[in-house]
Amino acid sequence: QVPPVESGGGLVQPGGSLRLSCVASGSIFSVYDVGWYRQSPGKQRESVATIASSGRTNYADSLKGRFTISRDNAKNTVYLQMNSLKPEDTAVYYCNLAWLGRNYWGQGTQVIVSS
Repeated sequence: QVPPVESGGGLVQPGGSLRLSCVASGSIFSVYDVGWYRQSPGKQRESVATIASSGRTNYADSLKGRFTISRDNAKNTVYLQMNSLKPEDTAVYYCNLAWLGRNYWGQGTQVIVSS
């Protein structure tokens, strides 16, 4: 499995929106549980949202209602829609694929929320 590739990060003003994409290669993408994580300078990496192979989703309590995770298995892609962004959402966002105890991390995409 080749590591996933994240995209869609950038600079956005507070209150704005971004949609991150996580694209993976291979023909078995649908079996992966996929998660978005983020890490800010000086902080530990934290879970943002996950979507299981079944489609079941889970969110960090503090982000519920603002972030939405979804997947399109036909495109081998998982999305993270982020709305009403706040400066504290500034971080590098990482995608993780998990299956049978194996984990594959992307290189991350930077999100900066600032006026």
